[in-house]
Amino acid sequence: MRWRVFRCFPRRIFQSRTVEKSVRRVVPRSLLRRSLLIVFIPLLITQAISLELFYGNFLKVVSRRLSGAVASEIVLSLNALERLHSQSDKEWFVQQARDHLQLVETWKPNAKLTRTGFNHVLGPMDEDLARGLETAIDYPFFVNWHNDPHIVTISIQLSDGVLEVEAPRKRLDTGQILLFVAWALGSSLLLFAIASLVMRNQVRAILRLAYAAEQFGLGRDIGPIRPEGAQEVRKAAVAFNRMQDRIYRFVSQRTGVLAGVSHDLRTPLTRLRLSLAMMPQSGTFQAETLKEDIEAMVGDVAEMEHMIDSYLSFARGEGAETPEPVELGPFLHDVVTNARRVGTQVQAISVQKGLVATMRPNAMRRAVMNLLDNARRHNAGITITARSTAEGISIWVDDNGPGISPERREAVFRAFESGRGGGTGLGLTISRDIIRAHGGEMELADAPQGGLRVRIVLPE
Repeated sequence: MRWRVFRCFPRRIFQSRTVEKSVRRVVPRSLLRRSLLIVFIPLLITQAISLELFYGNFLKVVSRRLSGAVASEIVLSLNALERLHSQSDKEWFVQQARDHLQLVETWKPNAKLTRTGFNHVLGPMDEDLARGLETAIDYPFFVNWHNDPHIVTISIQLSDGVLEVEAPRKRLDTGQILLFVAWALGSSLLLFAIASLVMRNQVRAILRLAYAAEQFGLGRDIGPIRPEGAQEVRKAAVAFNRMQDRIYRFVSQRTGVLAGVSHDLRTPLTRLRLSLAMMPQSGTFQAETLKEDIEAMVGDVAEMEHMIDSYLSFARGEGAETPEPVELGPFLHDVVTNARRVGTQVQAISVQKGLVATMRPNAMRRAVMNLLDNARRHNAGITITARSTAEGISIWVDDNGPGISPERREAVFRAFESGRGGGTGLGLTISRDIIRAHGGEMELADAPQGGLRVRIVLPE
């Protein structure tokens, strides 16, 4: 039994895949055609249902009633003509039927019908009239709809001749069915055309977004794309522009850092080369005489190592770390505890209770530690405050150091733009890069204590 189950399971999968492939062959591949198909099929079904409701119910009921009335009047005429014997009475009745019933009756003595039944016209009235006559009379008849477009001719075979009755077609016609069909098709085509124009504009916006993404993937800068189309497409375009800007800024920052490292490495390398060139190449010498030169070369190597480590730390980033909800109170207190161990003067810390932010903890720790290290190098006292604001979660790092002049506040975010204190010029660059990677922003201002205020805004 188990073997049969395992044998049938792949067969079902194969059948489902076969059906899926068949459907893919029939369904259009482009989004525009699929969208138009989604619009067209319900529209077609709706019009078919309305046509069936109108034609199958209302139109047929009215046609049956009109045909029944005409058939009843013809039966009345036959019965009256059979009961009236004098020729004058028959002529009087024929005239009354013409005037009041709109029936033109002609008697053809000794005539014979060559055809029975009826010929067809558009609509249910031909079948309804024939069915009404078959029910009402027992004589053979023929209904001719084609002699005159305004008159239907009914020939009834009697024993001694043929009674020909001409009835106005308007008494049987419920209206032009073609008019209703034309209205249904016309409205459907109009709605389909409007839907096509709307969907074409939506798909055009998606195609432009796809083209921009493809060109961006090929390394071609086509600039930001204009958001257009539906709200979701506009959001996708805005998100793409932001992503493109972040990636360009990311590449530009790392290119600038790499160029700065390449430039700054030349100075210690030149000093190393000169020191090595001035060392004795032969003879006997005392190691103490080279101690100063060796210490200088070790310092140059340490400086190069520090610069390379800073660049690697900046270029590596924290992209592999997974964001997680972190309570800011314990997090900031832990960062402050570690900073105080290396001599950072954190005078006060105030964090709103229960404040939680989604972040990469290690990356955010690096960002905050860089800010505290900058203040420590200037022997400044630090105050940290964290609150929930209308813009998101705001963290203020204030110090009472020398601060940064307003005209230099944007420049210090560039790589290797170091102020006083002997830093590498990458601290603020790394911190802002990490904050922006979290979807936030970092800005500089004047602190109430007279130093620098760094404000970090993170999304809630």
